[in-house]
Amino acid sequence: MYAVIKTGGKQYRVAAGEKIKVEQIAADVGQEIVIDQVLAVGNGTELTVGTPLVSGASVKATVVAHGKHDKVRIFKLRRRKHYQKHQGHRQQFTELQIEAIAA
Repeated sequence: MYAVIKTGGKQYRVAAGEKIKVEQIAADVGQEIVIDQVLAVGNGTELTVGTPLVSGASVKATVVAHGKHDKVRIFKLRRRKHYQKHQGHRQQFTELQIEAIAA
């Protein structure tokens, strides 16, 4: 059984027992959270698609860790204009352990 969830402006396909990294969620490590924005639920050949959400569906997950992704380097250059700009960014994430999918 799998589900497509929406969190942090992105969509993720999850199944029970998986670990995923999502945009940072304000929750403590070890805390159990419930994601109720479920867009689709699939089980083998069956697929239930919501309009836009599947009513009564939810995903239970446990927060495993918080962290930062690798640094993304941004370099801007205007040729022949003596303009260069260097910038870096590290996006924060929350790692979730998917426990159960309730449809």
